[in-house]
Amino acid sequence: MQIFGVDIGGSGIKGAPVDLDKGDLAQERHKVLTPHPATPDTVADGVKEVLDHFGWTGPVGVTFPGVVTDDSVVRTAANVDAAWVDTDARALLGERLGGLPVTVVNDADAAGVAEMEFGAGRGRRGTVVLLTFGTGIGSAVFSDGVLVPNTELGHLELKGHDAEKRASSKAKEDEDLSWERWARRVQRYLAHVEMLLSPELFVIGGGVSRKAHKFLPHIEDIRATIVPAELQNNAGIVGAAMRAAQRR
Repeated sequence: MQIFGVDIGGSGIKGAPVDLDKGDLAQERHKVLTPHPATPDTVADGVKEVLDHFGWTGPVGVTFPGVVTDDSVVRTAANVDAAWVDTDARALLGERLGGLPVTVVNDADAAGVAEMEFGAGRGRRGTVVLLTFGTGIGSAVFSDGVLVPNTELGHLELKGHDAEKRASSKAKEDEDLSWERWARRVQRYLAHVEMLLSPELFVIGGGVSRKAHKFLPHIEDIRATIVPAELQNNAGIVGAAMRAAQRR
């Protein structure tokens, strides 16, 4: 079975049909740049552009980079326009997509669901924490395979700032940090999360997961196992489609 997945990020909106039997993209994904300002209307236009590229007319799962309630109301919007707060994302996107059935979920939660089913968290019990490093830091926490939704651990304090302001991949780019220097920041952040949650496994996701060999060897003194996401930056797309299939 195929369902369309869309991943809204701070820098790009990407999507593709997903083969839910394989947990992989059924076609090469299409990406458009996230508009600035990333208001509800402009982002909805971007999502429509991605679907129009494929001529898709079925159910759609969409991730959002912030807290999303069970009834699809956005509660936080740290890396997109503040106008998203209190927006009914499902209603907005459904109208923009011509009445297609839409499911909206937190972006890191979607990535985590995909990794737990098809990727690095497959078959793992205990506490698993997936962290996506991109424009911000997203988090998904699982206890014996059960998701604790909307954890938003990227906003924990690190050196007097939101952790994502110090340790996201955007922070690395903005400050032109070497992989080793950035890894030290990530290590401090992981140590803080480990102190709070004592996970057995950290899964490192987001686009940076493709280059895990450049920074993971520099991360030390963490008791939990640390592995890159197997679905890499497609995990959000796959997880969004999985959520949409579950809610049909």
